[in-house]
Amino acid sequence: MDRRQLLTASTLGLAGLAGGGLSAAPTSSGSGGQARSTIMIWLNGGPSHVDLWDMKPDAPAEIRGPFQPIPTSAPGIRLCQHLPHTARQAHHLALVHSLGQHGRGPNDHHAGRFYNMTGHATGPSFPNTRKSEPDDWPYIGSVVAAKRPPHPSLPSQLWLPTRSGPDNASLPGAYAGRLGIQHDPIYVHGKHKAPLDFQAPFLTLEGDITVDRLTNRRQLLQAVDAGHRIFDRSISAGNYSTLEQKAFSLLANSNTKNAFDVSSEPKSVRARYGNTVNAMSMLMARRLVEAGVPLVTIYWYHDYEEDKRRGCLGGAWDTHWKNFSCLKDYLVPLFDRPFSALLEDLSDRGLLDETLVMVSSEMGRTPKIGDPRSGGRGAAEPGRDHWTHCQTALLAGGGIGGGQLYGTSDRIGAYPKDKPVGPEHIAHTIYHAMGIRDLVAHDNQQRPYHLLDQGFPLTSLFDA
Repeated sequence: MDRRQLLTASTLGLAGLAGGGLSAAPTSSGSGGQARSTIMIWLNGGPSHVDLWDMKPDAPAEIRGPFQPIPTSAPGIRLCQHLPHTARQAHHLALVHSLGQHGRGPNDHHAGRFYNMTGHATGPSFPNTRKSEPDDWPYIGSVVAAKRPPHPSLPSQLWLPTRSGPDNASLPGAYAGRLGIQHDPIYVHGKHKAPLDFQAPFLTLEGDITVDRLTNRRQLLQAVDAGHRIFDRSISAGNYSTLEQKAFSLLANSNTKNAFDVSSEPKSVRARYGNTVNAMSMLMARRLVEAGVPLVTIYWYHDYEEDKRRGCLGGAWDTHWKNFSCLKDYLVPLFDRPFSALLEDLSDRGLLDETLVMVSSEMGRTPKIGDPRSGGRGAAEPGRDHWTHCQTALLAGGGIGGGQLYGTSDRIGAYPKDKPVGPEHIAHTIYHAMGIRDLVAHDNQQRPYHLLDQGFPLTSLFDA
């Protein structure tokens, strides 16, 4: 294990270390604060809000497309006909239709991802080649992990089943940034061809290494490091020692590995979710929040080879090409079944009230059908382009009242109309649900700064 891996271990909740000491979250009061965990489901690429959850059946044909809305288990909420399983769980959902980025950044993935993942707008100049930087604003999950009490045996923030971006690129918005790398996510890797086979590299003993051998190696490492530490009295060295101890404890803890073993679930439960890596990630998320992990991110893992075979060339939910067939025949069914199973499973187990579930992304899609890069509206199977001006966020559980809508978009789903909000409001709503009221952090000079001084929580969602 290298130094970065060991530092990252403080995602387990070791606050007050090299990245800046954070005060503990105060006791919550009033509405909100009952969520023990949050599951963030990130549909990377930007799903078409006007085709899925903010449909406009009375709009012109070049806007509404061929999909039809269907009634759901919640009066007043209609969803796409290709979301039949989710429709039966709509009484758990709150849909925020008035979410937009209000021109506060480029109409592109990078800026949209950063804004939605951190609650901080990028401004007009944010190149789509930009990687994460040490002084970036932190990911929502990193703030939660830093502010909530540490889990006794598991990481405070887990990310599965793949890192963000093609080839696991370090895309901005998904890291702890100025909070310090010790609050970066711990990654759990999944496989398309073996959806039950998950690995958490940081929590895995490689090859023939047993716990006994690990203990011996630890003793050897301590002996070697002792000499070096005579010359290294910095704060970070002290942190490194603390994190080493936590890392070795995790590797030797059998309960740690058990939490990731979705194969131990009954076949009937696995079948309800579906046999895909994203479905099993949602099942694992349920296991992890059941074990008390504060923040689990599911970053939609798309299959590049399958995308190419189907002509869904934008990648995942980025439907520049063949928007309708890629949604209907491929993406939506793969989401609908496990997402509805997750809500139903959490509810049946009495976990939904204390688990906030959120579905979001970096953007929506253009209301007008026909992406120029795939032949415009005259194409045999037209697409929809990027659209950061309006999108929908789905929230459930964690004290939020189900079966409700917050805000509206205009008649074609182009811009927020009633109760417009930005990603900062969604971030505040997550913090509010988790009982995080103190958002002050300190830099390495112990100077205080506010982690998110724009926006406010949507408290009316909790009062419904």
